[in-house]
Amino acid sequence: MKSNLVKDKAYDFAVRIINLYKYLKTEKQEYVLSKQILRCGTSVGANIEEAIGGISKKDFIAKLQISYKEAREAHYWLRLLHDTDYIDKKIFDSLRLDCEEILKILSKILETSKTNLSK
Repeated sequence: MKSNLVKDKAYDFAVRIINLYKYLKTEKQEYVLSKQILRCGTSVGANIEEAIGGISKKDFIAKLQISYKEAREAHYWLRLLHDTDYIDKKIFDSLRLDCEEILKILSKILETSKTNLSK
C-alpha cells in the first residue's frame, strides 16, 4: 500500500496521545483533561482515514476540515496541560511540534483541494 505522510503522522501522533493519556491517568491521577486530549488527538487520524475513503471531493474536504479542527483542539489541550504542570516542557514541545506539523500539512492539503474543486 502506498504511504501517506499525513495519515502516518496522524497515526503516530495518536499513539503518542494514547500513551500521554495513560501517563496522565496513572502518574498524575488526571481524568478530565486527559479524556479531552485523548478524544481530539485520536480523532485527527480517524477523520483523515474517513477523508481518504470519502465519496466525493467535497466529502474529502469536509472530513479533512474536521481533522484540522480536531488538531487545533489537541493543540489547545496540550498547551493547557503544560501550563497547569501536568506535562513537562520536553513532552509538551515534542507533542506540540508534531501537532503543528500535522496542522501545516492539513492546511496545505485543504488549500490545494479547495483550489482544485473550484476549477
